[in-house]
Amino acid sequence: MELREWALGGVLLSPLLWYALLALLLTGLLRLGLQRAGLARWIWHEALFDCALYVCVLAALVATLSRV
Repeated sequence: MELREWALGGVLLSPLLWYALLALLLTGLLRLGLQRAGLARWIWHEALFDCALYVCVLAALVATLSRV
C-alpha cells in the first residue's frame, strides 16, 4: 500500500485509518495470546502496556506496508 488517500463516495480517506484499524485488531490478538500463554500476569500497568503495544504495532505496520 502506498500512503495515498482513497476516494470513497467523494470522501478522501487516509490510509492511516486502515492502518489504525488493522493495528487495533493485531493488538487485540497479541493481547489475547499473552493472556492465554500466562504472560499477562507479569504486566504491571495493563492500560499503559496496551497503549504502548498499540503504538508499536501501528508503527511497525506503517513502516512495513507503506514501502510496498
